[in-house]
Amino acid sequence: MLYKTRAISLSYIKYKESSIIARLYTERFGLQSYVVNGVRSAKGKLKIALFQPLTLLDLVVYHRDKKDLHRISEMKCSEVFHSLPFETRKASIAIFITEVLNKILKEESENEDLFSYLHDSVLILDHLEKGEVNFHLQFLFGLAKYLGIAPGNVDTMINQIAVYDDLSKTDYSVIQQVLESKYGDVLPGINHNHRNQVLKHILAFYGHHFDHMHYSDFKSLPVLRAVLS
Repeated sequence: MLYKTRAISLSYIKYKESSIIARLYTERFGLQSYVVNGVRSAKGKLKIALFQPLTLLDLVVYHRDKKDLHRISEMKCSEVFHSLPFETRKASIAIFITEVLNKILKEESENEDLFSYLHDSVLILDHLEKGEVNFHLQFLFGLAKYLGIAPGNVDTMINQIAVYDDLSKTDYSVIQQVLESKYGDVLPGINHNHRNQVLKHILAFYGHHFDHMHYSDFKSLPVLRAVLS
């Protein structure tokens, strides 16, 4: 049966000679995998650029419950990016975010609030003119609320992180600033080293709730650290 849904592209792997298996987070069905035929061929109707990190999509899909792989009937980009794929910092942040989402998103069911948060955050990142260096930290703290793992206030979150990771006074201060900030805010007291250290603490926090997440496992981090320096 055919259904319409919005989706966010997370990743893909090559499949057979000219096809891929795309991993998409959909508004209607949660996390799903789709076989896309011929997309790696010059004659293919769909282009591989549609499956780049965090691309926002409108889909018409064939969907059957309890099936691992589905197919796409129609597909188009729902939002044309102005800067995200073209600016090195933003593109690196997008790759890191997709790596995080690929590790933690397992739910194969509708979650409208989570989808809206992800969708809106991607658009904000694309349109940001300042403060993008802190976006990934703000995003992770915001995401925790929709995953049901965020405590009720700033102090409780800091204390939970401190339970399994040693924080300096500077780290506490930076975390406080990030938690109280919003996308686009410039935080002049936070430098490159502060961001790297706080990111370790945030990922330790996530690792406490998702035992398959470890800081050293993120392949995108060396590039992210370099471009945000």
